[in-house]
Amino acid sequence: MMRDVVITGIGLASSLGEGIETHAAALASSVAPVVDTESFAPYPVHRLKPLELDRQIPKKSDQRQMEPWQRLGVYAAGLALDAAGLKDDVEAKSELQVIVAAGGGERDHAVDSAILTGLRGANQPGAFLNERLMGDLRPTLFLAQLSNLLAGNIAIVHGVTGASRTFMGEEQAGVDAIRTAHARVASSQADVMLVGGAYNAERRDMLLLLEAGGYLRKGDFAPVFERQDAPGLITGSAAAFLVLESAERAKARGAKVLAGLSHVAAARARRSEQGAVEASLRKLVAGFGAVSSSPLVISAATGAAGVTGEEASAIANLPAAKRVATGDLVGHSLEAAFPISVALAAIALANGQASEAIVTGAGHWRGEGAARLVKA
Repeated sequence: MMRDVVITGIGLASSLGEGIETHAAALASSVAPVVDTESFAPYPVHRLKPLELDRQIPKKSDQRQMEPWQRLGVYAAGLALDAAGLKDDVEAKSELQVIVAAGGGERDHAVDSAILTGLRGANQPGAFLNERLMGDLRPTLFLAQLSNLLAGNIAIVHGVTGASRTFMGEEQAGVDAIRTAHARVASSQADVMLVGGAYNAERRDMLLLLEAGGYLRKGDFAPVFERQDAPGLITGSAAAFLVLESAERAKARGAKVLAGLSHVAAARARRSEQGAVEASLRKLVAGFGAVSSSPLVISAATGAAGVTGEEASAIANLPAAKRVATGDLVGHSLEAAFPISVALAAIALANGQASEAIVTGAGHWRGEGAARLVKA
């Protein structure tokens, strides 16, 4: 027998700010996105609204040894634990399992630039590179580049001592993190999970990588599904963590249930086949069974050419009271995009903005996912 899985904690931070109320207000009304078109021109970016880090990461030494994406993730995880009423529950945190969707670690841009400049005139480039890497990189940089250190920092800062695992692989990492956490609780392999991801969009190295693949939009902001003139991602710094637990456990401890997470599914269509992504998303949603006549549909679509149009076609066939593109509110956050979209759906349900929600998301170059949430 599969157990019902519920969401009892949400931690969300983005360019709009932090917390459930801030993002519920953005879902309820037409809020102008917070987009910086100058700092990384010609690429627009949704920059993170400054956080009071001391509220969730009290030790300055902990803050200093983390890179921005880790601080953001640890902060959001703390918000989720607070919302679920678990922050001070040592026993619960000893069994709390963590799944993180993460990308590669952040680079030291100043060191990289200096080394690349020096290589141009070096008589022995190999020796020069080794010497500079050993001499210029600060001792903590290697640790900052470890993707699984976000889970480690959550354990250190918040005292979470259960098992942890980290998924990598762009948007699909976020889909599989949510899918796996849901499956573990539903199948009684775990009673409570902390799952989510974080992404720092204010990184020139990531902008370089995405631009090299032709995935970034240039110029002004445009809604995700209205970028035909210049398709591409507009990235956003954001993080979302969710506390998932069995309905029985939540009831027994008197926790407030924000939403039920009834289904999560993932697939990977052949992008070389026209219409394959659209068909894949439709099949995923169809597998959830009958949905209400007017669910809220939240899309984690990227804005990239081709795949975004297929996702638009897939959700156009769904009856919907309202359709929301997560990227229109907070930008696209790669590994964190799907967790953020699920968090937004749960927030809408918790605030009475919908009674059911469907979340979809196709990665900018691989993987698709979908989820169904119901009102508690």
